[in-house]
Amino acid sequence: MGAGKKTISNITPVGDVRPSQLLWTYGPGALIDMPSLSVVTQGIDRWDKDRCPPITEARLLSAVKKVLGQQVESMRMPPFPNKESSDPFSAEARVGVPVRPFPRWLRCVKCGMLAEYDSGLFDIKENRFRPEQTRFVHSMCRGSKGDKPAKNADAVPARFLLACRNGHLDDFPWRYYVHGGHSTCTGGLRFFESGASLQTENLWVKCDECDAKRNLAQAFGKAGKENLPACRGRHPHLDKYDSSCEEDARAVLLGATNSWFPITLSALAIPLTRDPIIQLVQDGWDNFSDVESVFEVKAILKVLVKNAILPGIDQYSAEEIWSVIEAINNGEVGGTVTQEDIKGPEWEVFIEPNPPTDWPHFLSEATSVPAKYKKQISNVLLLKRLREVNALIGFTRVEAPEESNNPDEQPPMASLCKDTPTWVPASQVHGEGIFICFNEDELNQWEQIPAVQVINEKLINGHKGWRLARGLSPDSGYPGVRYVLLHTIAHLLIRELALECGYNAASIRERIYGDTSGENNQAGILIYTAAADSDGTLGGLVELGKAENLERLLHQALNRARVCSSDPLCSEHNPEKDRTLHAAACHACTFAAETSCEKNNRYLDRALVVPTLDNDGAAFFEVDC
Repeated sequence: MGAGKKTISNITPVGDVRPSQLLWTYGPGALIDMPSLSVVTQGIDRWDKDRCPPITEARLLSAVKKVLGQQVESMRMPPFPNKESSDPFSAEARVGVPVRPFPRWLRCVKCGMLAEYDSGLFDIKENRFRPEQTRFVHSMCRGSKGDKPAKNADAVPARFLLACRNGHLDDFPWRYYVHGGHSTCTGGLRFFESGASLQTENLWVKCDECDAKRNLAQAFGKAGKENLPACRGRHPHLDKYDSSCEEDARAVLLGATNSWFPITLSALAIPLTRDPIIQLVQDGWDNFSDVESVFEVKAILKVLVKNAILPGIDQYSAEEIWSVIEAINNGEVGGTVTQEDIKGPEWEVFIEPNPPTDWPHFLSEATSVPAKYKKQISNVLLLKRLREVNALIGFTRVEAPEESNNPDEQPPMASLCKDTPTWVPASQVHGEGIFICFNEDELNQWEQIPAVQVINEKLINGHKGWRLARGLSPDSGYPGVRYVLLHTIAHLLIRELALECGYNAASIRERIYGDTSGENNQAGILIYTAAADSDGTLGGLVELGKAENLERLLHQALNRARVCSSDPLCSEHNPEKDRTLHAAACHACTFAAETSCEKNNRYLDRALVVPTLDNDGAAFFEVDC
């Protein structure tokens, strides 16, 4: 994925990132910290939409519209250049996502001078053949002592910024900070270190003219509230300032994870109906959304068939397709999908005796249940083909978006563009998976065990304490003890799969179906690979889902979970005391990679799955060593 800095005269490539990283790490408003340069990804209104290929997934698009509005027309992949062109000066080589240098303040590595990159004191050294080596230099540097010429010394980004909970990001107020407030002094600023360590107490900024100086320790914590100015409401990715902001600006470090948290929605591309024509029209809805008559359908149908778009549509007449379009427009088929409803249709498909097929996006095969665990597991489904679509709808700063049904409790979501978005960045990955459905009767009996109810009460109290400490409503958001059980089983299996078959643990993900609200009665887990490279489609995971292999893996995972290398501390952990969202779980036994877990390693407890040193009465599985 190419990135470039747009100027009046040209576009300077400055590096590459993977397209998927523009959803999870370097999306609009995020900082890309490269070895010699730091840039901010600009809003999607600056992207070349025509170079962004569309992605079709009707359910996910409906969920996006529910959040951002009905004006959202499509989901699109980020643009990427054609790597076949070896000429770095060609127009094709400059295709990418627009970025601009941020923060504006740079520091000379030789003399420590602090100044804005557009102050005329720095020059940019472009390298078209090695874009990642593009950098700023202090062309007239005289060295740290001022007497030794050190021309073209590198200038690196100043590593301090301001951010606030409302999604604003700004340069650190160096002049304001060193002078203790607003000042008429216009002297040059220098950054220097006073000790061997790089603690903030040893980092100083000094004014050359009035000799005012201050260390950076007073910019953080309680002292920071007194020494930093109010938030200016700046959105550097949009070239925009909000009229007012009531939140306190906080000092953050360049590259810190709390400067950008993505808000995404995801869905599996699964067949939602047994009627193939309805599925085809839903899959290709972008082609039919504006159709007003059967005559227009005939024209579109010719184009689709001629260009091999939407395979299978040639089997139906224009009249049949038009009747389906009318049914969708009248609300008789489909409907608005909310974020909470995305998993519901997936669960319904997975538990069918013979799930429908939607080649090449979805192909499943039922397999036998491991003999040793027939009491706990009702059925296993091998998913030989699977497609996951992810959409980026916004981001937050300082605080991660909390999982709450009440929007008033969540940090404000910053926008991806200046106006209301008409499309959102998205990505799709193909993979394979194993779906395990658990016995509902056994789960109901297990939930009535007194020891399970005691653990459930502790988890609820820990959940309430955790939310109260963050100013959230304590009575919402708890997923239930069944979810904790299923979530822990999924983590144990992910760790075992990574050890057994050599899969990269970060490329194995989970999807938990444990909703018991209303008439829902879900009890299943999906463990799948969904990586942008070949790691997700090698076929190894499906092979491990067969009865003889899954039984061995489950046995190994459950026995390994009985004792943790951090026991007895791990097994005795009480979520009530320290207001945490997990009980007997830690990095040594249960936690998974952040990319694998849908709950950020929260709501986990080994004691609900297997007997532990501290609790042997709440286990769902009976384990024989």
